[in-house]
Amino acid sequence: MPDTTTARRPTAVVIGASAAGLFAAAALTEFADVTVVERDTLPGGVAPRRGVPQARHAHLVWSGGVRAFDDLLPGVVDDVVSEGGRLAHIMGDMVSRAPNEIWFRRFTSTHHRNLVCSRDLLDAVLRDRVLGHERTTLLQDTTALGPEGDAHRVTGLRLRTAGEEHTLAADLVVDATGRGSRAPGWLAGLGLPGATEREVDAGVTYATRLYEAPGTTAGTGFPLVNVQANPATSPGQGGIVLPVEGDRWIVTLSGTRGGEPSGDPHAFVEFARGLADPVIGRLIQHARPLGDVTLSRSTANRRRYYEKMRRWPDGFLVLGDAVAGYNPVYGHGLTVAAQGALAVRGLLRSTGLTAPGTARRLQRAAARPVAAAWELAVGQDAFYPGATDTPPTVLERCLARYVDRAVATGARDPRALGALLDVMSLERPATRLFAPGMLLPMLFGPKKARLPGPPLTDAEWETALPTTAATTVEAVEAVERPV
Repeated sequence: MPDTTTARRPTAVVIGASAAGLFAAAALTEFADVTVVERDTLPGGVAPRRGVPQARHAHLVWSGGVRAFDDLLPGVVDDVVSEGGRLAHIMGDMVSRAPNEIWFRRFTSTHHRNLVCSRDLLDAVLRDRVLGHERTTLLQDTTALGPEGDAHRVTGLRLRTAGEEHTLAADLVVDATGRGSRAPGWLAGLGLPGATEREVDAGVTYATRLYEAPGTTAGTGFPLVNVQANPATSPGQGGIVLPVEGDRWIVTLSGTRGGEPSGDPHAFVEFARGLADPVIGRLIQHARPLGDVTLSRSTANRRRYYEKMRRWPDGFLVLGDAVAGYNPVYGHGLTVAAQGALAVRGLLRSTGLTAPGTARRLQRAAARPVAAAWELAVGQDAFYPGATDTPPTVLERCLARYVDRAVATGARDPRALGALLDVMSLERPATRLFAPGMLLPMLFGPKKARLPGPPLTDAEWETALPTTAATTVEAVEAVERPV
């Protein structure tokens, strides 16, 4: 008689329909039937999602994230672009002042393209792609109460829906609930010791306001404008102008302890004009605001070292900001979330999802992109007063000085800029900064002179402020052609 038995397909539950949760679901559908549990009602189309207050601030997806997005969900970046997003060349489409107060020349010889759009648009496209998969089920308005199981294995998830509690059995439970994750308490409830945690908090406050694209900039591909804070000068203050879909500018300002922006709409432009370079204030001083100012203060770098725990239960995994959250100024959260999901998928292609020890191996694999972004973030923020109880070591100070020199070289040399962006975009490890492509330009040049101000061209100034033109020839010459 023919064998009519079939192997049961594994099941996975992902807690949270955040970007990290959606990426995890996308990775897992290759191996399991996936249920996404979301406590809120998800919006239809492009609209704000409750529980994601940071969505109103400026977001960038570095080129390492762009690659990860398309690897997980082929064509999803094109989908975002078709809806009004943009692949911006870094630095050709960007005017950026580094933390050490050096303006980058707008070299166009690198391959790096960052995805630029509102977070609402990105989330809507991701939801459509992931939640529409035939092996994915969504449970909305459902609260995760905690995992079922013991210290050796998690077997499912306790839920509350419409006031009633029930348990959903699963071979793998994934916590992607972000900074508010309750995984530490859940693991303690299973009888496991706590994970080592570290926090580096520069005390950053973010203030964001949406503007109508000023002057005649609508539809022109106006460059991103970024004034980064200097950790050597406290308080650190900075800001970014992000032209997004719908002919709008997302303007986000930031300041550390003692120099925070306020929620007062009348003080917003003045704060921007008071930055170390007033370019953002000048650009928005006559722009029409499209709403009030939104503030966020939950910006600390916080990491839980789950991958180092001596014991870890089978059937449980933590991803995204629930493992590590970063100061948003570095723009690495979305990239790390996608790369973590890719690490999960890569390991499961050679290891059974239900095999003993798989969850522990998955947790360790997902920690690798976390570590890369963490070192970049805390390597800057640790130098702000009060950011950490442990002051930077001699080695960390030496590395910070080296990075400052690497930035200064990359600002004026296209080969060095390529190496710097490889690291900043999370495409390559930090060791790339010690490769010949960086060391040779750093030691021997040639390098162009430092720019005296932001490299906006006369034409760009005129579209934003029709009566104002750039006053330095360097502003035009700084838009470099491929070499």
